[in-house]
Amino acid sequence: MKLTFLGTGTSQGIPIIACKCPVCLSTDRRDKRLRTSAMIEVDDKTIVIDSGPDFRYQMLRAKVEKLDAIIFTHEHKDHTAGLDDVRAFNWVNKKAVDIYAEERVQTSLKQEFAYVFAEFRYPGIPQLNLWTVENKPFYINGTKIVPIRVKHFKLPVYGYRINNLAYITDANHISEEEKGKLKGLKVLVLNALRKEKHLSHFTLSEALALIKELKPQRAYLTHFSHQLGFHEEISKELPDNVFMAYDGLEIEI
Repeated sequence: MKLTFLGTGTSQGIPIIACKCPVCLSTDRRDKRLRTSAMIEVDDKTIVIDSGPDFRYQMLRAKVEKLDAIIFTHEHKDHTAGLDDVRAFNWVNKKAVDIYAEERVQTSLKQEFAYVFAEFRYPGIPQLNLWTVENKPFYINGTKIVPIRVKHFKLPVYGYRINNLAYITDANHISEEEKGKLKGLKVLVLNALRKEKHLSHFTLSEALALIKELKPQRAYLTHFSHQLGFHEEISKELPDNVFMAYDGLEIEI
């Protein structure tokens, strides 16, 4: 199984004009962060978690030729806005793309992409198969996916476990019951927005405390705002088994 970080950044703290903060001006490519998304290649399937505004470029950059499914964590636009661009995979792969999301997220997708789900299907629109995620394991062509319910302030969102990998983003609380699904991991991916306290995201110290509690073999941090700082500097502060992810990082699990 291979995990590719398609994006490790966030819209949080980034101005809509050209940014001139030190992180944006960094020459270290690890500081160039598109919106958070990940790709998992397992059992001859290509599964993407979230399709944010940078989805098209992320897939081009990673030279992805096949897409079997997209799993959504929640409905915020920085995680869903690129859904229209699955149409290229419809054309190349000659099939619809399976979309997995809970009912609330499906409702949001149907509102944001109404033309995709309209009764009159305009030629060339994305071809999607909707599948409903509940808080129980499901399978994508034989591959077991375990949803992990977490809280993004007051919004319930999902993280996911696939084999010995778990991926959680946009969270700042996990119940004791859901933590039970995160035992015995080889790799845990967890969001760490910045050092300062935040309403709806784990801070760096909070993420590190949770990693220490869950004891995965390795952990990778993601969903950084530029307020967190430089990749090289933050990496020096981390325990030996914890790493800052970066766009394009590939991990064999």
